[in-house]
Amino acid sequence: MPSSRVIPTNGIDIFVREEGQGPLVVLCHGWPELSYSWRHQIPAIAAAGFHVVAPDMRGFGRSSAPADISAYTIFDTVGDVVGLVKALGEEKAIVVGHDWGAPVAWHAALFRPDIFTAVAGLSVPPPLRGRGKPLDLLRDGGITNFYWQYFQTPGVAESELERDVGRTMRIVLGGRGLADPTAAMFVREGKGFLGHAAAEEPLPDWLSEADLAYFSDTYRKSGFRGGLNWYRNLDRNWELTAPWQDARILQPSLFIAGSKDAVVTGLIGSKLVNKLELVLPNLTRKLIIEGAGHWVQQERPDEVNAALVEFLRANAPSQ
Repeated sequence: MPSSRVIPTNGIDIFVREEGQGPLVVLCHGWPELSYSWRHQIPAIAAAGFHVVAPDMRGFGRSSAPADISAYTIFDTVGDVVGLVKALGEEKAIVVGHDWGAPVAWHAALFRPDIFTAVAGLSVPPPLRGRGKPLDLLRDGGITNFYWQYFQTPGVAESELERDVGRTMRIVLGGRGLADPTAAMFVREGKGFLGHAAAEEPLPDWLSEADLAYFSDTYRKSGFRGGLNWYRNLDRNWELTAPWQDARILQPSLFIAGSKDAVVTGLIGSKLVNKLELVLPNLTRKLIIEGAGHWVQQERPDEVNAALVEFLRANAPSQ
């Protein structure tokens, strides 16, 4: 079973789950998730001969959640991963991310190729820095109800999501009860992020009531503000990454997503998936898992684990 501990680094305390010995692999989760989201990957990667560490990311779960919105930029979140590697006494690591954890992984590889020898991203393609701030581009395109925009004003989304945390997690992780998952990314006037999705629908077979209870209990304690603050730095991240305009990630890379993931079929992601090789010239594999949705490592752990282990073994840093 994975052990857990709190590691002080980069000015905060980071809760981690870890298992195994060997080359270091860091697993970065997304929103609204936790290190627990990697519960199927941690033992599989450890059994393959790696030291695997999955943190509750900054602002999530049992890790520190700074009050200042500006403490959640891509520099801060990548800094946390760099700090973890150093705190664990390592010089090299492979970084893997899902959802918001994927941009952290991609940028970690981009900013510190001396540390991160290979990178894998799940569900969110690598950065292809656009011509302007993301929120400005949405507005200029006539879009005013994308969920990124709804998350911007502090307190609004928190109030909705924290009103009934169990219902929130059941809807968001369980699929939101929508036939068209892309529609879930747009907020109808007066309906909030959760809309009128039915929370009473049965959970998907990959998410147990015990899993849901763990997520819900943790978010009742932590609240949602820390994770939402990541979205409140979208434009700031665009500004900060100006020096990396048109930069490429040269390390070996892997991309995994579900064919029914609204992130890769929708507004922004579909274009980026088609341009992966522009940013990832050493992409070893693009695995689109048929029938899987956004929570791909939880939905289809066997396929994800097999792809990750194959990639890790082929690209393990020497010790």
